[in-house]
Amino acid sequence: MRNQTSSNQELAESLFIVNRHAKTAPQPKHLYEIKKHTINKLLQENRAQKIGLHFSDHPKLSQQHSTLLIEVGGYYFHVPANKQDFDQLKHLGKVDQAFRNPKPKLSLSKAKRTLYHYLDWDYPKDKQTHTFQSKPQPSLLGQRTGGPWNQRRRRR
Repeated sequence: MRNQTSSNQELAESLFIVNRHAKTAPQPKHLYEIKKHTINKLLQENRAQKIGLHFSDHPKLSQQHSTLLIEVGGYYFHVPANKQDFDQLKHLGKVDQAFRNPKPKLSLSKAKRTLYHYLDWDYPKDKQTHTFQSKPQPSLLGQRTGGPWNQRRRRR
C-alpha cells in the first residue's frame, strides 16, 4: 500500500475530469472503469455519500430508468443504480439542469494519475500510439495541374 492518501476534494476533482473526458472520448470504457472503481472504493470507506435517485436524461431502449446520485467532496456524480438503492433511497425526480459541478483546473493525465494512486493501480508508463496517425502528404499548392482552373480538358 502507498503512504500518501488523497483528500476527498482532490479525488472529486479528478473524478470530475475523468468523467467529463469519458463523455466525449471515442473509447470511454477505461475511463468509466476508473470512475466506477473509485466511487465503489470511496463508498466502502464512507468517503462518499449516496444522495438519492434521479431519472436518467438518456433512456435505455426508450425505457425510463434511474441513476444513483453520489456526493464526493462537494461534487456530484451519477452511476447506475442497483436494486437495493431503490429500496433504501428516496427518488428525487428529474435532474436539476441548472446545477453544475465546479470546474477544476486539472489535466486528464494528472487526474488519472491521482485516481490510479488512490486505487493502488500501476500507472501505464508507455504512451499508446494512435492508429489513426498517417504520413504527411506532399502539398500540391503552387504546382501546375495542367491548365487554367476554369477550363475543361478537351476530349480527343
